[in-house]
Amino acid sequence: MTDTPTAASAPPKPRNFFSVLEIDTRLLGMIGAFVVICLVFNFLTDGRFMTPRNLFNLTIQTASVAIMATGMVFVIVTRNIDLSVGSLLATCSAMMAMTQTWFVPDWLGLGLNNPATMPIAVVVGILTGLLIGAFQGWLIGYLAIPAFIVTLGGFLVWRNVAWHLTKGQTIGPLDENFQLFGGINGTLGETWSWIFAVVAIIGSLYALIQSRRTRVAHEFPVKPMWAEALIGVIIAATIIGFVAILNAYEIPTARLQRIYEARGEILPEGTVEGYGIPISVLVLILIVIVMTIVALRTRLGRYIFATGGNPEAAALAGINTRLLTVKVFAIMGMLCAISAIVASSRQTFHSNDIGTLDELRVIAAAVIGGTALAGGMGTIYGAVLGALIMQSLQSGMAMVGVDAPYQNMVVGSVLVLAVFIDILYRRRTGDKT
Repeated sequence: MTDTPTAASAPPKPRNFFSVLEIDTRLLGMIGAFVVICLVFNFLTDGRFMTPRNLFNLTIQTASVAIMATGMVFVIVTRNIDLSVGSLLATCSAMMAMTQTWFVPDWLGLGLNNPATMPIAVVVGILTGLLIGAFQGWLIGYLAIPAFIVTLGGFLVWRNVAWHLTKGQTIGPLDENFQLFGGINGTLGETWSWIFAVVAIIGSLYALIQSRRTRVAHEFPVKPMWAEALIGVIIAATIIGFVAILNAYEIPTARLQRIYEARGEILPEGTVEGYGIPISVLVLILIVIVMTIVALRTRLGRYIFATGGNPEAAALAGINTRLLTVKVFAIMGMLCAISAIVASSRQTFHSNDIGTLDELRVIAAAVIGGTALAGGMGTIYGAVLGALIMQSLQSGMAMVGVDAPYQNMVVGSVLVLAVFIDILYRRRTGDKT
């Protein structure tokens, strides 16, 4: 009788370069798609697409949708959907605008540009989004009304609540301190941007080292040292390149002169300064870090993905799936409020059409970023990349001169194609989720 080879005795399959680095192939695909989009539009616009100015504008245009997309990942992972995010953004924006122009001046006697006005408005906006999101989650989780119906109703209700609060009027200008969250009106400047880069690199390398130590301590397999070092170099180079591009966008001389005059200083002849990292992008980066930690390192994150993977098994395991639904939609509402801060401060006023069609852009960003509509799978960084890809497509087409209807047709086609590619990927990897 001869021995037959078993799976345990079979030689290990050779690993390719990317599997050794443990890099998600879908992440590589999204990065490749983004690079191709940039190169194509840079060629079609005679080099104008990849200028520091356009890339700076691209980051601040992406921030609002990307912030909400991080929350939409949790919503879709739990097998729900939220069609109300654009309308909820409008309601939060209206509440903050009314707070700055009516509540604070008339009730507290402070007025615009008072140091307390911006914090009060931000708190009001975040509480508004949190409460509305939790209310919608309660309807879905405890009353068992389908999320599609609840949020479709919210799509109609909250847009018109915003209109009623402002009586259909545009509210502005907003508080100058509040406008710092809008992008070009609020940046870190070159020096603080480089300081941020150094801190980010140190933090990233420390996280890599700690992750390796944890795996070694628990006797899990680890990557070769050369792979860890290469990933560290890639992260550091990406951070440095990102900051260098944003610093390369120079502040116009006339604007720079007004900045110096406001500080009581005289602009030295020949002085050139860059904008640096916009505060809105910094807010996005912080939210991505927090949401990633929640998804990967907390009990809430484990419960979210467990529930999305198998709701019945999660309930039998003792997870309160109804309360979990309330928490997920409350987080989504809070992120809508933060997105409203970024969007309205970028415009410097509240308008009735703010957030229009954002619900579709946010869902598309999450899906393009690899979040499975069947639930149980998704990444925060994927949703941000999806938002960046979508905004790059729209900005590039606008620069080329493509009309808005055709832009929406292209984005819709890309969304369908992304879902189809995701289905093919799951079939190839044997994932039936």
